[in-house]
Amino acid sequence: MAFQTDITRVITFMMSREVSPRSYPELGIPDPHHGLSHHQDNPVQMEKLARLNRHHIEQFAYFMDRLAATPDGEATLLDNIVMLYGCGISDGNKHLHTDLPCFVAGGGSGTHKGGRHIKFEDDLEISNLQLTMLQNFGVELETLGDSSGTISGLFNS
Repeated sequence: MAFQTDITRVITFMMSREVSPRSYPELGIPDPHHGLSHHQDNPVQMEKLARLNRHHIEQFAYFMDRLAATPDGEATLLDNIVMLYGCGISDGNKHLHTDLPCFVAGGGSGTHKGGRHIKFEDDLEISNLQLTMLQNFGVELETLGDSSGTISGLFNS
């Protein structure tokens, strides 16, 4: 609604907070989310975590579908925004903060080159991606957090 009425073009949406004790009985998962992330390589726990992750991605896909179906000028809301989806940890069992699974979606009013899968070098800070996004939106920053630079080729600008 805020996008449609142009009240804002910037939002943060958290599907689930870190260390969440939330369970998902509606998915047949009575275990707390955070506990599942510490699966200790137990296949049953890993399967439940995979189902939970799939559920979150399906919810995000639903959101993207709604944005794609919502007119915004001569395009759609999805065409005119950029979204970053991901998390701050790649393996909760090992507490790894590298090789984070994330993706960038939306057309950015023609500035974002979509439809690609890009694997970046190991140990690339997510703040480099965030800094690149901010600069693409016209925010004049040289660094952000522990960034070491920007990522070339993600946006057209």
